[in-house]
Amino acid sequence: MAVQPEGTPCWADAMFSDLEGAKSFYGDVLGWTFGESSSEYGNYTQAYANGKAVAAVVPPMPGQEGPSQWCLYFASPDAAATAAKIRDNGGEVLMEPMQVGEFGTMCLAREPGGAVFGVWQAGVHEGFEATSVPGAYNWAEVFTREPERTDAFLTSVFPYAAKQLEDDGVDFRVFNIGDDTVLGRMRMTDEFPPEVPSYINVYFGVDHCDEAVARATKLGAVLRFGPMSSPFGRFAALSDPQGANFSVIDITTTEGEMPTFAEA
Repeated sequence: MAVQPEGTPCWADAMFSDLEGAKSFYGDVLGWTFGESSSEYGNYTQAYANGKAVAAVVPPMPGQEGPSQWCLYFASPDAAATAAKIRDNGGEVLMEPMQVGEFGTMCLAREPGGAVFGVWQAGVHEGFEATSVPGAYNWAEVFTREPERTDAFLTSVFPYAAKQLEDDGVDFRVFNIGDDTVLGRMRMTDEFPPEVPSYINVYFGVDHCDEAVARATKLGAVLRFGPMSSPFGRFAALSDPQGANFSVIDITTTEGEMPTFAEA
């Protein structure tokens, strides 16, 4: 795949204290296979779906052990310039732009609502080699308790046009680049325990949602929501055995009419 337009989700990785456990879990649930760990880059290990790179797992650096979570990276033509925009718009740069060999340049940041994300300026590694197929990245939503701050930040840092769901009962917004809808934003309700911070929920495609959930829970995952059918597919939200939140979606099983959105 070619380098993605600025602001497009282009890669996902997660840090796991039990790397082999994570590989076994996601291999069983999503059908991933794994490449060789790169000791030069902290045992960073790429995951593949049908031979295409779709994500990566990595052990924590000594002293950086913490809860596991998926990190979504957004494409940038200039990571340093994006880092400056992040700061200028109330975000926090957690890791300054760092060149990763010939692969590209990465940066880690936190938006004002509290969700952590990454920035990726592609070198020879352009990001996802496949999307929207079983085993690959499909969609993502920023879950935030402060949607006003998050919305203003996202549209200031990236070239997004926002649209709001026309539903008084749900505060949900999508962000477009041109005609492509690339990201969602959901207000966190009281259903979320107060200790759960804002985060980006990453959706991975599966052939059959209910079967994927059954495999995941049998291996120690916790079902958080669903399975539920929607106009976009049948999906469910899970926490893996090491606590990382993610969702699975079968986009071939749809139900209901597409919702309507208005310019925000």
